[in-house]
Amino acid sequence: MTWKRRWLPAIVWAAVISMFSTRYFTSENTATIFVPIVHWLFNSLSLQTIYTLHHIVRKSAHVAEYFIFSLLVLRGIRSDRRGLRLAWALATIAIVFAYASLDEFHQSFVPGRTAAFSDVLIDTSGGALAQAVAALLALRAGRRKRGETPAV
Repeated sequence: MTWKRRWLPAIVWAAVISMFSTRYFTSENTATIFVPIVHWLFNSLSLQTIYTLHHIVRKSAHVAEYFIFSLLVLRGIRSDRRGLRLAWALATIAIVFAYASLDEFHQSFVPGRTAAFSDVLIDTSGGALAQAVAALLALRAGRRKRGETPAV
């Protein structure tokens, strides 16, 4: 597999993450879409509850986007090699942490955005979660290949 085929998906996804860090995706801007829709769907919810849901969705998006980024970075690191190694997972998590830090630093210069180390930790948690899922899937595939029955 060529370098481009291994790494281009992760690079493209990193660009998508950077796009989400622009002024177009500030909390205020996403609230103008989210709040009316949720209020229309669930008109019995208080405005405070809707804004709390908005906050949860935004933080969950951090986890999801870095979960995906982490898997794509792991794909680049693994290349054509089989299995999963702890060193690959740790290197991937380090790259996720570094990129999340860079992204938050970038946000400190974007009007309407703020940089928060707590977001770096949320992002890195999403990346670590992806590595845990990848490890579990690799273990399960290894057991299946050896003919072992998975524990229920």
